Amino acid sequence: MPHENRDPQAALAALYAGNARFASGEITAPNRHMARLKEVSDTQAPFAAFLGCADSRVPVEIVFDQGFGDLFVTRIAGNVADAAIIGSLEFGTEVLGAQVLYVLGHTRCGAVTATMEGHDVPGQISTLYQHIRRAAKEARGDLNEAIRRNVQIQAEVLREASPVIARRVARGELVIAGGVYDLDTGLVAPVVLE
Repeated sequence: MPHENRDPQAALAALYAGNARFASGEITAPNRHMARLKEVSDTQAPFAAFLGCADSRVPVEIVFDQGFGDLFVTRIAGNVADAAIIGSLEFGTEVLGAQVLYVLGHTRCGAVTATMEGHDVPGQISTLYQHIRRAAKEARGDLNEAIRRNVQIQAEVLREASPVIARRVARGELVIAGGVYDLDTGLVAPVVLE
């Protein structure tokens, strides 16, 4: 089905179907060939936009069994919604027309762990903490809960900080979803957003 014809719920279902293929080892690697790259070289119309973690073990296109032009992916340690990320995701949804905006956390996230531990770190690494601190505090020492809460909070930030994104959601053109990718199983567990 062409991306332009998918409604947001069908687009979200396509993501989960791709993740199921990946986790079961039955990947189809759609749109991962030179013909597809040539097809999208002049324009793009991704069906989903992602706020994911920069962790090297979380390659979003592979985890969801997608290819060239399918996903608009932003990645930052701790999958936090700062101003630059929000602007990028506004572009992916408003200009490029993605029907899903997905916040993807993952197990054993180093940024969430570091925020919970609160140790001094070099350079500007600690600038991420301010975005994750609320999740860490609310989790009361439970790393998995902090990761889950961080997904919920970052989705909330995207919805509330961006009139562009909020307007698309209100018109039914966009759904915001979230989940936690399990590094052991390869499965993405959906997170209920508040």
